[in-house]
Amino acid sequence: MSNLAVQPSDSPIATNMLMTGASYLDSLRDARNVFIYGEAVRDVTTHRAFRNAARSMAHLYDALHQPDTADIMVTTSPEGFPTHRYFTSSYSSEDLFKARDALAHWARMTFGFMGRTPDYKAGFIATLGSFSEFYNPFEENARRWYRTAAEKALFFNHVIVNPPVDRNRPVHEAEDVFVHVVRERDDGVIVRGAKMVGTSAALSNATFVAQNSAVSYEKGKGEDFALVFVLPMDTPGLKVMCRRSYEDAALSPFDNPLSARFDENDSVLIFDDVLVPWENMLVYRNIEKARSFYAASGFLNRYALQSTSKIAVKLDFMLGLLISGLRSNGTYDFRGVQTKVAEVAGWRNLMWSLTTAMCAEPDKGPNGTVLPRLEVAATARYFGTYLNAKMKEIFETTLGGAPIAMPSSAADLNSPLLRPLIDRFYRGSDSDAEHRVKLYKLIWDAIGSEFGGRHELYEYNYAGNNEQVRLDLLGHSAKQGIVEHSLAMVRRCMSDYDLSGWTNPVWANGE
Repeated sequence: MSNLAVQPSDSPIATNMLMTGASYLDSLRDARNVFIYGEAVRDVTTHRAFRNAARSMAHLYDALHQPDTADIMVTTSPEGFPTHRYFTSSYSSEDLFKARDALAHWARMTFGFMGRTPDYKAGFIATLGSFSEFYNPFEENARRWYRTAAEKALFFNHVIVNPPVDRNRPVHEAEDVFVHVVRERDDGVIVRGAKMVGTSAALSNATFVAQNSAVSYEKGKGEDFALVFVLPMDTPGLKVMCRRSYEDAALSPFDNPLSARFDENDSVLIFDDVLVPWENMLVYRNIEKARSFYAASGFLNRYALQSTSKIAVKLDFMLGLLISGLRSNGTYDFRGVQTKVAEVAGWRNLMWSLTTAMCAEPDKGPNGTVLPRLEVAATARYFGTYLNAKMKEIFETTLGGAPIAMPSSAADLNSPLLRPLIDRFYRGSDSDAEHRVKLYKLIWDAIGSEFGGRHELYEYNYAGNNEQVRLDLLGHSAKQGIVEHSLAMVRRCMSDYDLSGWTNPVWANGE
């Protein structure tokens, strides 16, 4: 835990402690237990499965210090230290808009293809400072973790989902799989079990562990599972089991320009009798708080602004990618094709408009803060699940077989035998063959490769299970009075008439 051992500064001087790209990479060189292809990874910053993604993250951290972007990215927290704009709470609509711009800037640096960047969990970290009392009797832990994380913009992953095993049973009947307390000690508690989906866990500084709000607890039996805590990634006994690396499988930057550098490797985190020190605990054996933190903390509002900004940026990119591909085919001016392009433009405009609505009329948060508007956040959460699949459908129906009718790799273009043929038969309507092949390799990586397929599955489930996303949208709409307002409109309409005719004098007088 050496890289997170430095306590937050109490100095009255606002020293900039935000990580640079170099210090971020250095923070990953610790004793973490990351496993892929049956081997333990000694250094994720140099391993072939993670090194380019690590550099992509480092690139984001460097933007916090570059003169032309620092003002967009960095603000001074109420406590007086510099931090990323989303690592501290907002107190006005203007604050939220500035935070949105910082979120969008980072998203543009990965073309919207890295979603669980450090600003994602910043949506929660900021609330540890502004609403620490929610975590009583561990509120001091919340304040300390807020400052420790916000001063450096530490990279947190999170695991709040139980593995897809025995989900038809109460949590306490699956203690061989689900994370739970094994025993207490003077210095903390020992926990055992597994959690998912640890996106970018191999490249994070710490993990945030909690329980999905939809989990079935049984009072008197489920308390050992009602936990919320933080752990550094090099905690003894914590194991990161990674899926296959798309970065490692990339043939070259020319062939796989996205997956070769933006693969947020997903993982299962296994807690093999791990000690959670008391100072890292936020909720302990409290079913009500473990269930409610997701919405009560404000994270539900805040994470949606980050994710929607990322999706909006991604749609900017996808719109440009589609138009480029169609112009290369010579089909962009076809009337039917342009109606499909308009759909992408419409989705793009919708998502950007939702980020504006979240910021323009925010909800009141605790202790003078403001939160992105809840019903708008829930709406963005709902529509976001459709977008990747919708983009894939539009690309496939308008570009036809072009994305798969490409040379096998960059090696074909470097072949003296094949290059004259490629130059003749693979040229674009608006470009030479090399440019067109390069473009369509990019398109395929975005929608057709295993990396692209992962994004489609991920966006479907990014915000939670299919039913819960919709139930939450309805629940939030009811809570905000929208459902009652709609019902009242129906009642008002029906009160204007009955079996005898008009009852409202506006119309009755005309009979």
